[in-house]
Amino acid sequence: MASANMLWNSAKILGFPVPLASNGRWARFGCTFRHHPFEGSFFFNLLRSNCSSSTANSVWNDKEYLALSDEELMRQCEMDTFKASGPGGQHRNKRESAVRLKHIPTGITAQAVEDRSQHKNRASALARLRALLALKVRNLVDLEDYSPPPELLQILPLKSTIRPPECGPQIGPNNSKFLPGMQALLDLISTVDGSVADTAKLLGLTTGALSRLILSDDALRMAVNDIRMSKGMKPLK
Repeated sequence: MASANMLWNSAKILGFPVPLASNGRWARFGCTFRHHPFEGSFFFNLLRSNCSSSTANSVWNDKEYLALSDEELMRQCEMDTFKASGPGGQHRNKRESAVRLKHIPTGITAQAVEDRSQHKNRASALARLRALLALKVRNLVDLEDYSPPPELLQILPLKSTIRPPECGPQIGPNNSKFLPGMQALLDLISTVDGSVADTAKLLGLTTGALSRLILSDDALRMAVNDIRMSKGMKPLK
């Protein structure tokens, strides 16, 4: 097994950015690396495996980001803390409790500043990041023999002709399980070039019923309209 110094020197020769240990130098065990843009690459994980017993990050496809646990998603992020601006006085936040997360694979950024607890702001920023991933990360859908995934079926109105009874009640925008369904719906709409009519046929709905579902959530409506306008279509109102 190559020593840490050998790996450090090899990285500099090859031009790879080298992660820094938290104490500013290499140690054989117990290193803690900052989140790094090259994390997840073979070379990065090779370097890290010589200073930690933790398992190297897996490579994920776009559609699987929302299936990650909070810990797994955080490992794909770069986190910054900062002092949020606000009014003075005894309640002024004097600690760096505001949190900004940058999802390295996609470049999407989310932040939370409203709480005096860094832990709570981190949780809020992570929840916002999940919502942004659902809204902004698109995956191509294979339309041949298309069958909607369970997460999409759960957000469809009960009147859908392809929605099985075992899906239970319709899941709405206030439920955290709405996000993967929303992402799957946006993926389908994007694949059919923004056509609500074509999407409705694939989901066993009338165009009006699907339009009402889209308009029930402002973020979903805006994401659909972005897709439609990119295809030269009129936005939904």
